[in-house]
Amino acid sequence: MGNSVFSLFGFLLLFGFSRLVLSVENFAELGYEPFDLSSEERLSGRFEQWVHNHGKTYKDHLEKSMRLEIFKQNLRYMHERNQQNLTYKLGLNEFSDLSHEEFKSRFLGRLTGGPKNASLRYLHKYGDDLPATVDWRTKGAVTPVKGQRCGDCWAFAAIASVESINYIVTGHLVSLSEQQLVDCVGMNEGCHGGYPNDAFIYIAFNGGISSEVDYQYRGADGTCNQQLEMEHVARIVGVECLPTEDENSMKTAVSHQPITVGIDGTAMDFASYKSGILTGTCGKVLDHAVTIVGYGSEGGLDYWIVKNSWGPTWGEEGYIRIQRNVEDPQGLCGIAIAPSYPVMV
Repeated sequence: MGNSVFSLFGFLLLFGFSRLVLSVENFAELGYEPFDLSSEERLSGRFEQWVHNHGKTYKDHLEKSMRLEIFKQNLRYMHERNQQNLTYKLGLNEFSDLSHEEFKSRFLGRLTGGPKNASLRYLHKYGDDLPATVDWRTKGAVTPVKGQRCGDCWAFAAIASVESINYIVTGHLVSLSEQQLVDCVGMNEGCHGGYPNDAFIYIAFNGGISSEVDYQYRGADGTCNQQLEMEHVARIVGVECLPTEDENSMKTAVSHQPITVGIDGTAMDFASYKSGILTGTCGKVLDHAVTIVGYGSEGGLDYWIVKNSWGPTWGEEGYIRIQRNVEDPQGLCGIAIAPSYPVMV
């Protein structure tokens, strides 16, 4: 009897310890631990560790103190949300010392322009037999995640789609130049917003696009380098739009190639997203462009695999999974409002 009681106690103790270790490991992935919020001293210590990890420097003590206060507010918000049993988690990243307004002004931009007439190429038809999951990363068709330094998300989203279709058609994965689009696409506003479809049209009429190695990224508006502009390493013939408010046709398209979409990225949860499937409330004002590189399902939730341009330390190594097949026909965060893709052949 005594041995049985001891064994049961030992099992429960081990089970409880295992759950504690798992919880700590989960929070470690988010860049903090619950104990960090137990005192101002611990919060300051976590900030100092974060500063070291991300190589942050500040011009003076006043600026550092300001960033510390913003960091504390952001971390408290993340932890509060993480206690709500959501389908996703928020965590620290290299932007965690920015206020939400600063983040929006630096990394979100107006998607000027609008979709053209929809193509029927990928129109979903009843009875279409599509793969249950698609991930173009596993097929070698997606370049590493890049990091924008101004409001030129439209250029990164367009380039990611062109890189992928170029690989699918030619078998060559080449990192292409976002800076060429920022400098040379006259109808857009460079670092202050733009529209991916204009980028596709420019590449087609220009006869191609340069490589990132040749026309390097600066993250600032510049004058178009006409010599580099003509050094083409990839070509497309145009752009086609998918029917708006039709996630089924988007799924058909993504089964053939990655596509570019606009989303509303203003939600606070978006900036601090770390893992899981983003669900919940989003706006529908398109201010951020991204690339869908796949889709799948997990735990009864369908999702899109979305390549972002905020560097590999954001989200799931630079990616976010956004809920798919929601009741709103415009999709979560407006993801189904303006989907399009480059055409190579």
